Amino acid sequence: MSPKELNYIEDALGHENFLKTQCQDAAQNLQDPELKACVQQLQQKHQQIFDNFYNLV
Repeated sequence: MSPKELNYIEDALGHENFLKTQCQDAAQNLQDPELKACVQQLQQKHQQIFDNFYNLV
């Protein structure tokens, strides 16, 4: 991989980690069980995407 491609992956990892953290924080503050479950699913999805990017390197 070129250095530019590695920079793109690094940026993507940072974005996915940020989004995962935001979902975690939101889920902790939600009272509605259905909405909380939805946000937790988003958190898991962002973790999967993070893992996929991480496995590229």
